[in-house]
Amino acid sequence: MPIISTLGAASSKGYGFTAAGKSSFNVTYLLVGGGGGGSNGGGGGGAGGFLTGTISIKPGTTYTITVGDGGAQNVRGANTIFSSLTAFGGGSGGARGGATVDGGSGGGGNSVGSGGYGTAGQGNDGGYGYNPGTGGGGGGSSSAGGNGNFAAAGGTGTSSSITGTSVTYAGGGGGGSFYSSGGTGGGAGSAGGGNGGDYYGYNGTSASTNTGSGGGGSAGATGGSGGSGVVILSIPTTYYSGTYTGTLAATYPKVVGSNTVLFWTSGTGTYTA
Repeated sequence: MPIISTLGAASSKGYGFTAAGKSSFNVTYLLVGGGGGGSNGGGGGGAGGFLTGTISIKPGTTYTITVGDGGAQNVRGANTIFSSLTAFGGGSGGARGGATVDGGSGGGGNSVGSGGYGTAGQGNDGGYGYNPGTGGGGGGSSSAGGNGNFAAAGGTGTSSSITGTSVTYAGGGGGGSFYSSGGTGGGAGSAGGGNGGDYYGYNGTSASTNTGSGGGGSAGATGGSGGSGVVILSIPTTYYSGTYTGTLAATYPKVVGSNTVLFWTSGTGTYTA
């Protein structure tokens, strides 16, 4: 069931009406797109796009929210949206016999291919594959994916303290290896990106939920899924209306300093300023 809070309930806590008479006010946001799926051709999945900053919103206006899902094997991650802002889903890794996919960060190339392109301001390119050898690592929000060798690491993610705790999001998935027998041919990248699998039947691992990280590629089995994205808003408590819909993480809304933080984990929702 969607979580629904009303102005009436909020006003009993002292919220809801203090923004009256203001034409607009600023909120801080963090958007992360869904991570791309790792491939069965060795390429690691690219991280979802990472966007953070402030945006002006208007009291009484309802803003839409969509949290992007992570992609399955060989599937691009879904976009995450808040108002006019879009964090693009991560590109999937290069499939066996197929091309890599561009995205928030690009997917890693298969064993004979180049990596996908990331989106400027959101992520980085995937690494290229090596023939014969390994797939490239998926791009991360802070660095490009590693190039194929024996264990191509996913690109690194980016940390944020918007929730009051430092968390790293949007790491790339590791590339799968033809030469490793341990099932961890690719590095994990940071922020929950999946490890790569190997030629001997080991699957790539899936990325952590609500990190927007890429899934690990596998050179001879199944690529891991990308992690779902997030929408996080940090709203000055003085102007917090208390009116929202959608699925929030446990313990949210919560107060962090002088702000109230909302953390959407899946599906669609709204916030009414």
